[in-house]
Amino acid sequence: MAFISSLPYGSQNATFWRILLVLHCLCTLVFTTISTPPEDPVKCVSGNSNCTVTNSYGVFPDRSMCRAANVAYPTNEAELVSIVAAATKAGRKMRVTTRYSHSLTKLACTDGTDGLFISTKFLNHTVQADARTMTLTVESGMTLRQLIAEAAKVGLALPYAPYWWGLTVGGLMGTGAHGSSLWGKGSAIHDYVTEIRMVSPASVNDGFAKVRVLSETTTPNEFNAAKVSLGVLGAISQVTFKLQPMFKRSLTYVMRNDSDFGDQAVTFGKKHEFADLVWLPSQGKVVYRMDDRVAVNTSGNGLFDFLPFRSQLSAALAIIRTSEEAQETFRDANGKCAGATLISSTLFATAYGLTNNGIIFTGYPVIGSQNRMMSSGSCLDSLQDGLITACPWDSRIKSEFFHQTTFSVPLTQVKNFINDIKSLVKIESKSLCGLELYYGILMRYVTSSPAYLGKETEALDFDLTYYRAKNPLTPRLYEDFIEEIEQIALFKYNALPHWGKNRNLAFDGVIKKYKNAPAFLKVKESYDPTGLFSSEWTDQILGIRGNATIVKDGCALEGLCICSEDAHCAPTKGYLCRPGKVYIEARVCTRVKGISVIQSVTY
Repeated sequence: MAFISSLPYGSQNATFWRILLVLHCLCTLVFTTISTPPEDPVKCVSGNSNCTVTNSYGVFPDRSMCRAANVAYPTNEAELVSIVAAATKAGRKMRVTTRYSHSLTKLACTDGTDGLFISTKFLNHTVQADARTMTLTVESGMTLRQLIAEAAKVGLALPYAPYWWGLTVGGLMGTGAHGSSLWGKGSAIHDYVTEIRMVSPASVNDGFAKVRVLSETTTPNEFNAAKVSLGVLGAISQVTFKLQPMFKRSLTYVMRNDSDFGDQAVTFGKKHEFADLVWLPSQGKVVYRMDDRVAVNTSGNGLFDFLPFRSQLSAALAIIRTSEEAQETFRDANGKCAGATLISSTLFATAYGLTNNGIIFTGYPVIGSQNRMMSSGSCLDSLQDGLITACPWDSRIKSEFFHQTTFSVPLTQVKNFINDIKSLVKIESKSLCGLELYYGILMRYVTSSPAYLGKETEALDFDLTYYRAKNPLTPRLYEDFIEEIEQIALFKYNALPHWGKNRNLAFDGVIKKYKNAPAFLKVKESYDPTGLFSSEWTDQILGIRGNATIVKDGCALEGLCICSEDAHCAPTKGYLCRPGKVYIEARVCTRVKGISVIQSVTY
């Protein structure tokens, strides 16, 4: 690429990203079904002993290591009962881990080093499929991909689900995972569950473990606690879903400017059953997903194989990460914005991975069966290739490394929140290009749920993904803007954080936002009075003891705290704790120009 050096600076950035993006997209298309699948998140020194667990990104928000003395792999409910009973009798701490451990937060962690991981990797079978009653009972380790396929075998469909199919049924239930819809019961998968079988600790008279069968009709209080459980009530064994007859969807993406976005965001979800939005605030654009149910006999065999969830060439991932690190080092906002514009326009031009027949995209609308349109993640469905290719975030290679901040803003406050973000963009138009390098702000619709730790009201879920430095003490370009957005949502508009995503600060005092929290904690006390399935992390986020935030030098850089003094930022690098620009109550790490002597300020 020697010719690039002769081009003007702006052209260098654009040309570099254009070449890189073309190569990257070609590799993505070519290597769609050739990829190294993720490794097991549980690793042990000897057999199933002296073990650690991490998430699919290789690091938790606080960068700590989670350990346990052993891991167990039950293959059926009877084995799960035996494992829980033995651990309960010994008074051992337990936490359930999943096949891919996709939650960013420390929900898989147990305390100390003497505990037990219970992996549901092999607890992944279909128990019963009943086309007549339209129900499907599966074990908790089954992935969403398997669940969708098993339902389709009997002509049924799950109406709503997350877009990434590498989640397990137990993980979906534990974190309140969802798709996007304001229709019917909403987009949360747990609200389409009719029965849960859970194994929890018990007294010696009950053999130290008890199988609890929960449903809306027989045990409504306990059922609503178990629907979003954070794993603290016990180990889910089986889940029964109420499904629907197979149907098709008709999907069209439309890109528009964001001049009236505040109003549109509030009403768009009522117009289309599977609506979502991708906002590109620095570009002043929004991608509207016009996605509706159509009859099963409608012509079309479309497939949604989302491009960012396909396998990627490891060499290309390394180049992209290296370029982003260079942009951060040299504060190259122009480079980020050039890359963001090219990435977003390319994704839109390629319909984000939609094809009309499973092979090629020929135009809108794309019509396909629900099981082919609702979720994807083809980088998981692959053979070993020695890490020549991998999922884009695979921690074994130099790959994507990011923070993810996700929260649900009440629909009544969405317009105001969007206007606040627009005000920040007016202050610095390049400030949010970093979000657009990671697809943009994905926005999904959710409704209130009877689950005690589910959503409280109709809301719009904002999903922000952005660069994370390998060094936790390295500040980010325009990090104060994203920190302010985070605090505006959580504190000004009382947004609810996603249980399986987010940085620590989002969870401090969060339990107070749930009106049914006392009822949940009462069920928890009944099911596991000694807290064997609880951990330091779950105690913190449930308000039982301790705080989710960690206060130390540099803590605000990674969202471990909200800064209250300059030392919580990076004062030696010119980042000081300052009030927000739009939301004055916010406290963010801001780069202060032209300072020669840094005086610590406490807020």
